[in-house]
Amino acid sequence: MPLRSAGSGRLPSDPVHHPFFARYYARVSVGAETRWGMAGVRDRLLAGLSGRVIEIGAGNGLNFAHYPRTVAEVVAIEPERALRQLAVESALRSEVPVDVVPGAAEALPVKSEAFDAAVVSLVLCSVRDVPRALAEIRRVLRPGGVLRFFEHGRGGGAAMRFTQRALDRTVWPPLAGGCHLSRDPVAALREAGFELGPYRRVFMPEKGPRTPASFCVLGTAWRPAE
Repeated sequence: MPLRSAGSGRLPSDPVHHPFFARYYARVSVGAETRWGMAGVRDRLLAGLSGRVIEIGAGNGLNFAHYPRTVAEVVAIEPERALRQLAVESALRSEVPVDVVPGAAEALPVKSEAFDAAVVSLVLCSVRDVPRALAEIRRVLRPGGVLRFFEHGRGGGAAMRFTQRALDRTVWPPLAGGCHLSRDPVAALREAGFELGPYRRVFMPEKGPRTPASFCVLGTAWRPAE
């Protein structure tokens, strides 16, 4: 049964409020679909999914157009109200049913073992508590359920990694909506008990100079069958 979709008004329970970053991200992310090749990444991220899917940190809903028709329903969790309203608009244009819901990754407002698949896309960099968020994803996935991920994080040589850590300690999180540059999403997934499937390193943008946010990973993991 679908959950209620969020409207444009701010809810008292909104756990995240980054209005300036949300406007910037919404503008830049749309251009990145073609200039940076993000549309192709989204196609690879979501290919082959089916059944009920939960997307954590849906942003402005750019993934919605890339879900295959084998998906029966997407429940899209987005904590930031400005991005959530854009996601609602994207959901109305989607070819698969999408329900946009407020909530935080660390406390997903859904039942346990209710989903066949979960999706995180540029999300683990900004959640406040990565282990707790991944524990919640495990909780809501059925045993054997799949997790698709596209995340940026630690990468490059010693100088780049030093720069990432320095930015994380200073200006980057407040300027970038709580984002961190030096987290290791693959290690976090292993530590959370997921079974890692195939994954590949991706640079974003694919061509051009490397920035501290360029080092990405695209792949699949599973909640172990129990």
